[in-house]
Amino acid sequence: MSQASNPRGSLPELSSAIQLQLKPDWKKRLPTICIAILVLVLLGLSYEPAEVFNWTYLFTDSANMAMFISDFLRPDFTDLGQMLGKMLETIQIALWGMALSLVFGVPCGLLSAGNIAPVWIVQPMRRLMDAARAINELVFAILYVAAVGLGPFAGVMALFIHNLGIIAKLFSEAVEAVDCRPVEGVEATGASRLQEIIYGVIPQVLPLWASLALYRFETSVRSATVLGIVGAGGIGFTFYESFRAFQYDRASAVIIVIIISVTLTDIISSWLRKKLI
Repeated sequence: MSQASNPRGSLPELSSAIQLQLKPDWKKRLPTICIAILVLVLLGLSYEPAEVFNWTYLFTDSANMAMFISDFLRPDFTDLGQMLGKMLETIQIALWGMALSLVFGVPCGLLSAGNIAPVWIVQPMRRLMDAARAINELVFAILYVAAVGLGPFAGVMALFIHNLGIIAKLFSEAVEAVDCRPVEGVEATGASRLQEIIYGVIPQVLPLWASLALYRFETSVRSATVLGIVGAGGIGFTFYESFRAFQYDRASAVIIVIIISVTLTDIISSWLRKKLI
C-alpha cells in the first residue's frame, strides 16, 4: 500500500468481509427492539394508574419530610430489650414455618418431579403448589389470623403454606436434573422404587436442597418481619404501632434492629451454604 493511500499514523482500511461482519444485523436485533418498545409502552400506559406523577410529593411537602427524616436520624432504643425479644420471636416464626415447609416440601417436591412420579400425580401436585406460592405470605397471614386468632402461630402457618409451594418447585426441578446413571445402578441391584429414590436420587440433590432451604430461610426471616402488621406476631407489629403513633424515632430503631438481624442471618446462612456445596 502506497504512502498516499495510507498516510503515516492512519489505520489500514478494513476489508469488505470485516466491514460486513461489523455491520449491525437489524433482523437479529428486531425482537430485542420490539420487546424494549413494548416495555416502554407498558410503562407509559401504567404511569397514570400507578400515580407515578405523585413523585413531586417527595419534595413539595418539605416541612413534613424534614420532620420525618429528623426523627428517623435519631433512633430511640429505649425499648431495645422488647425489640430484641420481638425480633427473636420473628426468627422463631420463620424457623418453624421453614421447618414445616421442608417436612412437607420434600414429598411434594418428589411427587412434582416428572422423572419420579407419573403424570397423573405430577400435574395436580404442581397446580396445587402453584396455588400455594401464588398467594403472598401477608394474604395467608390475614386468613390465618381470622382462622386461629392473633399471634405467632398465624405467621408460622402463613410462611409454611407459601414456602411449601416454593420449596416443592425448587426441589422438583433439582430432582429432574439428576444424573440417571446412579439411579440405574441402584435399579440394577433389584431395589424397589423407594430405594432408588433414597439411594440414587436423594444423595445427588441433598447438597442443593440444603442450600435452597437456607436461602429460603433468609427470605422467610425478611418476610416474617412484616407479618406482625396484620397481627401474625413478630416485630412487624411493634414497627406498625410505632409508625401509627408517629413515633418515627422508635420506628427507626426497630428498622435498625431488623436490618442487623437479617444481615447476621444472611451472613451465617451464606457461610453454611458454602460449606454444604
